[in-house]
Amino acid sequence: MERHQLVSPDEWLAARRALLAKEKSLTEARDALSAARRALPWVKIEKDYVFEGPRGQESLGELFEGRGQLVVYHFMFGPDWPQGCPSCSFLADHIDGANQHLKHHDVTLLAISRAPWPKIEAFRKRMDWHFKWVSSSAGDFNLDFHVSFTAADKAKGRVTYNFGTMDYMFDELPGASVFYRNEAGGIFHTYSAYARGLDLMLGAYNWLDLTPKGRNETRGMEWVRHHDRYDAAPGAASCCHDEALDPISAFRERHRQAG
Repeated sequence: MERHQLVSPDEWLAARRALLAKEKSLTEARDALSAARRALPWVKIEKDYVFEGPRGQESLGELFEGRGQLVVYHFMFGPDWPQGCPSCSFLADHIDGANQHLKHHDVTLLAISRAPWPKIEAFRKRMDWHFKWVSSSAGDFNLDFHVSFTAADKAKGRVTYNFGTMDYMFDELPGASVFYRNEAGGIFHTYSAYARGLDLMLGAYNWLDLTPKGRNETRGMEWVRHHDRYDAAPGAASCCHDEALDPISAFRERHRQAG
């Protein structure tokens, strides 16, 4: 950092204007990509999914809470995990602020995990979150959307994830899925994103990308802690199976090494 190029204010302004042109191109490309995302074909949901939450059992349609659009964050919290994934918690820290506005724009945003609902609720209260979070432990929702994996998947060593196949890593991986409900009550799957496709939802990363050090990561998200554990020892980042890295960090590290 100390050896970073130093220039005059006029030289800096010229360099900044050149970067601005690239930023505007990226914004235009992102707008076009968002339009293409909205234009994707839909798939009608035919299966009757059941979830458990603060209102007892609820169907997928009831999770919309009267709105026309539903965004689900597939939060990594397995049935036998002692706590939710730190990196998923990092993303979840951004949900309550967004929900203050989304619920007034025909969007319900919530989280779904396979952990039993009492365990989910205890962790939600610990983290002082207010968004709705339900359990899918009674059904196939997580399996159908390729974010949870079975003992058979582990034995086989390969799983379907992020619209392709990859080596088995964990019994849970992150994702987000979007649904639309029409006036007749029909529900349609419109979009899903996984892995680095979730970066857009990490507002803190967008702030870090403005700074001289950037994200300053060498092994994925190993620096991230539950927000109530930043004073704990480094090993406190683990959430399951005594992994040295939490699942998202390990996932990112594997793909970084693979280039």
